[in-house]
This record gives sequence, structure tokens and C-alpha cells, in this order.
Amino acid sequence: MLQQQEPPLGGWGSIVCLSSAYLAPVEYYSALAKAETVFLEHCDYYVKQTYRNRCHIAAANGVMALSIPVEKSSGEKMLTRDVRISDHNDWQVQHWRSIESAYNSTPFFEYYKDDLLPFFEKKWTFLFDYNVEIQAKVLELLDIQPTIKYSMAYQPEFDAETVDLRESIHPKKETGLYVSKPYYQVFEQRFGFQPNLSIIDLLFNMGNESQLIIHN
Repeated sequence: MLQQQEPPLGGWGSIVCLSSAYLAPVEYYSALAKAETVFLEHCDYYVKQTYRNRCHIAAANGVMALSIPVEKSSGEKMLTRDVRISDHNDWQVQHWRSIESAYNSTPFFEYYKDDLLPFFEKKWTFLFDYNVEIQAKVLELLDIQPTIKYSMAYQPEFDAETVDLRESIHPKKETGLYVSKPYYQVFEQRFGFQPNLSIIDLLFNMGNESQLIIHN
């Protein structure tokens, strides 16, 4: 379970700004659940080794990172909205195989797999579009309905009413916003509880109770 602590910008506001993310971690969706309005950034410069193109799942051998390959730029910085997905190594097949292997014995894999499988079959051109569509499906499954808006231009700073989490929710950073408390995980006896994994870890293990965990 995630407990809210003091956010970095004033009190916890009804407006949150987030970066794009691929099957984002639990804290990301907890932020979505607590916000009335979410600004989803896509005019920022794309940064490697972030949740923009990767997620973490609990596999049989421990935590596994799944990364979407993207086409390399010509050395110039690219906006997140312009980043194209590469078909390198048939990544969708590889990701789904890894997800199925990791979660096919969880209580709710069969319940949710048909909702998520199409995202590993259909082809997308742009990473941002893919992230938006798979995020919309996850929000539907969680029954979370924030108003989502998209920035028209990059805004480096916001007023005190907006909680800016664009760079705070990061694989190599701790936001300080939450304390993760254990929920059931299928490999917990082997590795102990693994906090703040991809939202699909929560969904496949906890089903409808996922809503209670992210709202609490």
C-alpha cells in the first residue's frame, strides 16, 4: 500500500504534471488517482533510461526491466512526442513472453490478459502514442478517471497549485512522496516484497483490490 507524505511543491494539489511512461510504476498511478487534472508532458526532450520507454516486473529470477527500443536520432535532441518505436528484435513478442512467464500463475492474469495483449500485437509508430493508449486502458481497468491534458509547449516551472513529477518519478530516484507497503506478489517468498514495480504487477496479483491500494 502507498501512504502519502508531503509532496515537494506545496500541499498535494488537484493538478499534477507527469512525464510519459510505459506501464508506469505504482506510485505514478497513485499520483494519477489523487489528481483531478493531469498534464501529460510530451514537449520535453526525450531522456534515455527512464520510465518513458521501460518498466520493471517481478520475474522468476528477480526484478526484470522491459525496454521499448526506439529509433536513434542523428545526435540532436528529440522531443518525446517525436520519438519513434523501433522494431528491433521483435520487442513486443519478447515483452509479452516475459510478462506471461512472470505472471501466468498470478490470481488475475487470465482476467486481464485479453485487455493487454492487443498492445503487444498492434504496431505503433510513436512511443508517446503507444504510452498514451496503454495508459488509457490501465486507467479504465483501475476505474480512475482524471482529466488528462497535453502541454502545447514545454513549461519549465509551474505555480504552487501544481505538483510537478515529470522528473521525480524515475527508475533511479526516490520521490519521497510515498512509502511502499507490501501487497501479495507471486514470487514474494523467493525474493521478498519488491516495491513500486509496474502497475501490471499490482493488477495481476491483486485484481480489483488494486484500486484500494493506489487510492489509499
